[in-house]
Amino acid sequence: MTEDSDHTFATRFRIPRRMWDAYGRITDRQGTDRTADLVAHVRAVIQQHGTPEDLADLAAAEQELKERRSRKGGRPPKVKPEQ
Repeated sequence: MTEDSDHTFATRFRIPRRMWDAYGRITDRQGTDRTADLVAHVRAVIQQHGTPEDLADLAAAEQELKERRSRKGGRPPKVKPEQ
């Protein structure tokens, strides 16, 4: 699969609002955010259960993230939303 866009893929899924809100509060307390936590979870599942093809895709994805960050001056700083 090739990436035609210069942007990281975004997806949508259904989750109860209260669950999403609680998850956001928890990740805030842990000093992270939902996106970083979800990406870490997906990475761990692939590493634990992935086939050689899945692991190769993970390695390619990690390289893609590294290249995107280097073009944009590194990982953006975390900004806490105003409450």
